[in-house]
Amino acid sequence: MNAKLKIAGMQMNPRVMDKASNLHTILQQLETAAHAGAGLVIFPECALTGYCFESLQEAIPFAEPVPGVSTQKLATACQSHQIHAVMGMIEKDGDRYFNTAVLVGPSRVLGKYRKVHLPFLGIDRFVNSGDLGFDVHETPLGRIGLNICYDASFPESSRIMALRGADLVVLPTNWPTGSEEMAEYVINARGLENHIYYTAINRVGEERGFRFIGRSRMVDVHGRTLAQGSPDREEIIYAEIEPSGARDKHIVRVPGKHEIDRFKDRRPEFYASIAKRQGTG
Repeated sequence: MNAKLKIAGMQMNPRVMDKASNLHTILQQLETAAHAGAGLVIFPECALTGYCFESLQEAIPFAEPVPGVSTQKLATACQSHQIHAVMGMIEKDGDRYFNTAVLVGPSRVLGKYRKVHLPFLGIDRFVNSGDLGFDVHETPLGRIGLNICYDASFPESSRIMALRGADLVVLPTNWPTGSEEMAEYVINARGLENHIYYTAINRVGEERGFRFIGRSRMVDVHGRTLAQGSPDREEIIYAEIEPSGARDKHIVRVPGKHEIDRFKDRRPEFYASIAKRQGTG
C-alpha cells in the first residue's frame, strides 16, 4: 500500500438507456484521471445506465452480469492505465436485478456491492434489495468499502465497514433536488464518526423530470472537506489521502489529559435496539 493515494471523482451526466455513450465517457475520463496521477477514480450511481427508469422491463435490456462485457472493458482500461475504478450500474443475476457498484482493478473485477437501502425513486423502485452486506475489499491502494447513495442515511452501514478495517468508504450517488443537506453535512459526519476517509460522487444534469445536484464531496478522517464539486457542472474533483491514517483511531489532543478513541470507547452492550425493527420493542 502506498503511503499516499490520489483519488478522483467524475461528476458526470449519464444518459438514461445509452450505455455505449456512458461507457465511452467513463473510459475517456478514467484516462484523464490516470494522466493526472490518480490511483482510483469513482463514477456516480448507475453511471453506466442512467437511473430514472419507469419499470423493470424498461431497464432489463441495459442490465449486465458482473463480471460482464462492460466491466471487462473497464478492467482492460484499468490495466492500460494502471488505475482502479468504482462504477455504478444495474446488475443482472439470473432473474434478479440489483443497483450495484463495482470495484475494478487492472485486468479484473475486485468486488461489488448491491444497494441495501432502497428509496422509492428511479430504478430502486423495481430492483431487488442488496444481499451481499457491507464487505471491505483489500486492494493495493488500501481497504475500500462500498455503499450507494441512500445507504449513507444509515450510519450502521459505514460503521460496519469501519469495524471491518475500511480505510476509505466510497459512495456513488444520484442525489436529486432535496438532498442538499446530505452533501453538506452527512458525508463529513460519516468520515468523522468512523475516523475514515469518505468520498461521495454524485451526478449532475436532468433526467426525466429530476434534477441532480452535484456537490460531490471528499472528506478526511476528521470530517474535514478535502474537495467538493459544483452543483451543476461535469468535472473531475481530486484529493490526496493517506489510507493508513484511518487505522489508528486513538486521537491524542493533550497527552494524558485529552485523548479519545471512538472505537475503543464504544459500548455495544447498550446498542441492541439499533438492530430491531420499529415496533418490535
